[in-house]
Amino acid sequence: MIQQYINSGILEAYVTGCASESEVKELLRMKAEHPEVNIALKELEADMEFLAQQMAVTPPLSTWGKISDDIDEIMLREKRELQQFKQPEPKQQEAPGTGPTYIEVEGASSHMRIHKAWRWVFAAVFILGKIFLGFAIYFYLENRQAQKQLQKLETEIQQLKR
Repeated sequence: MIQQYINSGILEAYVTGCASESEVKELLRMKAEHPEVNIALKELEADMEFLAQQMAVTPPLSTWGKISDDIDEIMLREKRELQQFKQPEPKQQEAPGTGPTYIEVEGASSHMRIHKAWRWVFAAVFILGKIFLGFAIYFYLENRQAQKQLQKLETEIQQLKR
């Protein structure tokens, strides 16, 4: 019974994050009640970790420098934006009833800016989408034609049987 549960694939679904909430609850209950399930789960996790380590690809040496530069740029940009929109502290007391003043912020453009590399990705996805749509329409029409031919053959077979 326990071996069937272990071989059912629920452990694999749990480790890969594909298990449903009810399966997770059931697995945690079984893990607490049966040490065999706990041992099998630990072995599976160790195997998955080993497999992930074996298949890992070492990034190029320049990768960390690029990431660090991007983070520094983002932090500097946020700091500049905060300083740009920071309201100066009032030097004198405001007259009663005037209330706080607001600054209107309006963007120069209504277009969204993206990195140049992503433009090619979006273009490729768009083109591939059109290609797949064309294939889907083609195979849909071919399937419809094949179904019509199959119906025609079935009626001919029925007529020959009579």
